[in-house]
Amino acid sequence: MSGGKFDARLDTVPQTPGVYLMKDASGVVIYVGKAKKLRNRLKSYFAGGAIASPKVAAMVSHVADFEYTVVGSEPEALLLENNLIKRYQPHYNILLRDDKGYPYICITLNEEYPRVFKAFRPDPAARKAGARYYGPYMNSDCNEVLKAISDIFPLKRCKKVFPRDIGKERPCLNYHIGKCMAPCLGTVKADDYRKMTEQIVQFFEGKYDGIEKDITAQMEKASEALEFERAGALRDRMIALKNISRNQRVFLNVERDVDAIGLYSDAGETCVRKLELREGRIVGSSTYFFPGDEKEQADILANFLTQYYEQAPFVPPLILIPYAPEEADAMTEGFLSEKAGRKVRLHVAERGELTELSNLAQLNAREMMVRRILRGGNAGADPAAPLRYLEQIMEVPEGSFSRVESFDISNLGNDDICSGMVVFKDGKPERQSYRLFKMKRVTEQDDFASMRETLERRFAHNGSDGFVWPDLILADGGKGQLSAIASVVRELPGTENIKLAGMVKNDRHKTSGIVFEDGREIRLERKELTDGEVGLLRFLTTVQNEVHRFAVSYQRKLSGKRNMKYKLEGIPGIGPAKRKLLLESFGTIKAVSEASVENLAQVKGISEKDAEAIYGFFHEGE
Repeated sequence: MSGGKFDARLDTVPQTPGVYLMKDASGVVIYVGKAKKLRNRLKSYFAGGAIASPKVAAMVSHVADFEYTVVGSEPEALLLENNLIKRYQPHYNILLRDDKGYPYICITLNEEYPRVFKAFRPDPAARKAGARYYGPYMNSDCNEVLKAISDIFPLKRCKKVFPRDIGKERPCLNYHIGKCMAPCLGTVKADDYRKMTEQIVQFFEGKYDGIEKDITAQMEKASEALEFERAGALRDRMIALKNISRNQRVFLNVERDVDAIGLYSDAGETCVRKLELREGRIVGSSTYFFPGDEKEQADILANFLTQYYEQAPFVPPLILIPYAPEEADAMTEGFLSEKAGRKVRLHVAERGELTELSNLAQLNAREMMVRRILRGGNAGADPAAPLRYLEQIMEVPEGSFSRVESFDISNLGNDDICSGMVVFKDGKPERQSYRLFKMKRVTEQDDFASMRETLERRFAHNGSDGFVWPDLILADGGKGQLSAIASVVRELPGTENIKLAGMVKNDRHKTSGIVFEDGREIRLERKELTDGEVGLLRFLTTVQNEVHRFAVSYQRKLSGKRNMKYKLEGIPGIGPAKRKLLLESFGTIKAVSEASVENLAQVKGISEKDAEAIYGFFHEGE
């Protein structure tokens, strides 16, 4: 399957750090990459824009599917990416990347005056003597970390060897601007220099509090001694440290081997997602799908644990699970312990970083299930097959259902009342045909009245403008919602050939069946389903999830705009009257936020003081 025909469905991919795997039509991993924002990175491949690099274009042309793992930070994505490249050895990673490997940062604690530098591979002899290695890093990331260290710590940057070269030359400029302790002067004790490099070790281990306290104490001492330049340099180091500590989480503090199992059920299937933590790093993940819903998760989990680890080359001493399998806990632990040759414990995390890791596994299980449902099963599944099965059930000619529409209402009480319409063409979402409706006549919460307005406005388009009528409408709900939609649609001329059905949910708000106008209902949450029923359940779940997501996203957007309008009134001196003047003049909140002080002050009724307050509100911290 070529990249041009590949429906990547990027709007459901999260804007979080993560690692993605590109696969060809046979399921082989051909490329592994990391991203600060997964959706943005994948859009650069699949959103239809021109790809400048011929090598990247060649790689994308062979992609038939992709998978991703969400992680907590960019450094975690970096480490996971490196481990997956080593595991899969993807063809295009070899073509697109330098093949020398990934560099480490070495701290030579085995030396009297330790050095900090980039090393392309750990030296076993130096490591045995006490040197510390951190990484591996991508080359650019390694350089960024070294720069951050140089901003925070006054390390020497020259090539002098100490104590051999002490006193031979005058200190360089870095000493005079507070960027180097200058051990070359001979006034810096080796113990003091070592203490500073030990702080760098704390930095890599994420122990920032001790470093902050030490810098703060030095800064206060310098201020008391009226050494203001030194105090300023220390202040700059503190700012750099806080910027790093806010964004960096290289290692989890769980310095042991742990597997975390996440489960998520929908559309009659359960996804099992396993994350592997080795020495505090997420080094791998794997995904499996099993038939069965939430009620069967305990059995699915117990079976997975025994079947997977029976063949696994390594069983970690701790396996995190979302809940203990009923009555099988001790027996499963005994089996795993016997397989590993040591004690293995199944654990439900309730606090700390183990809980964070367990929640991450649950999140990734959900992400993979969403992707599976959206594409109707495996990557090669026929998206139109559920429609052919539905045609048989509804006793209409094959090919009758090409265009399917669904509607959903969303509101926040009496505010931001809106609806969304999604369209599926031959079983696949046709996003260019989606429509949003902000209620014009309905001013209070009334879902029936809102649906009536939506349908009347939708059917005001008769197809002459390209807005063609549907073959089938799926109501987001059971008999009540179906009847409400039918009462509106059947009043409109020319709708007699449009079929209607309702998507039924269970008490857990998951799609569980379908109901028809004649009252027939098919339940789709039985233990044994035919292949046709499984495909239909996936399709109904996809439509129901999609229309809900689309409508709610619009409602939140409207709510955000409304709240921002009233946030203007939180600016000193700005009330309802001035807010109205600003919006009448600039049209949108975005235009107000981008206006200069001079442009704001030109609005009649807005003083220069008001303009400065408004500008400061939107540009705070710049």
